[in-house]
Amino acid sequence: MDELNKMFENLARLEIDHVYAGYGNNLILEDLTFQVPHGGQVAVVGPNGAGKSTLFKVLVGLLPLKKGNIFIHGLPLGAHQDCVAYVPQRGDVDWKFPVTVRDVVMMGRYGRLGWLTRPGEKDHQIVAECIHQLGVSKLANQPIGELSGGQQQRVFLARALAQQPHILLMDEPFTGVDISTQEVALNLLEELHKQGVTVLVSTHDLNMAAERFELVLLLNRKVIAFGPPTEVLTPERIKIAFGGKVLFIHGAAVVDECCPPEEQDNFGARS
Repeated sequence: MDELNKMFENLARLEIDHVYAGYGNNLILEDLTFQVPHGGQVAVVGPNGAGKSTLFKVLVGLLPLKKGNIFIHGLPLGAHQDCVAYVPQRGDVDWKFPVTVRDVVMMGRYGRLGWLTRPGEKDHQIVAECIHQLGVSKLANQPIGELSGGQQQRVFLARALAQQPHILLMDEPFTGVDISTQEVALNLLEELHKQGVTVLVSTHDLNMAAERFELVLLLNRKVIAFGPPTEVLTPERIKIAFGGKVLFIHGAAVVDECCPPEEQDNFGARS
């Protein structure tokens, strides 16, 4: 108990130490080492197959490490109490599963409940507040599969918020959603920043990474660069990460790539 109390007294820092990970014999991440400070907001940028989704799945325990260490609150991965929330790519979700919007958001509370413990008044209140904050209150009783892509993304953001995380991982949250949902997500990031929540967001939008994030992790199976956008997103480093799949038009970087089947991971999503 003393160790757990000490953990929560520490800042929500994230330390990646010489991490290797992959699927079977297919190594995706090689010798990743970097540290995200408490409350840091990081854009994780790289081409398809670079390992962005793989990194997130390692951080939430969906994929075991092959080598290396990860520390959260100064303790090894797995020692924390459900303090990492994960918003997966929409392609990773079974939208035919028969649950309502409220059911999905309540899932964010389960990690804080004991075995066979039913949600209490506080849990229902937090869920209602998160549903309201993401603007989906009128959809609370709707099946999740009947919603639009933007609405579904808002619901999963509400689920992550209901978890009350110290660290939030968002995998391609701006892909395939409407402009209003993008703005809701970006406003949420600003609010979480004020609360000291550490956030990592994977994105293909290099310009958004440069304009809206204080740190950028440029990744292509290895760490190409990590730091402020002005230091990381240089033409030279972008070309190292993306090869010939990036163009510079009036100083703005434009990525042009597709995702071949061999670059998809075992979960069916782009890595």
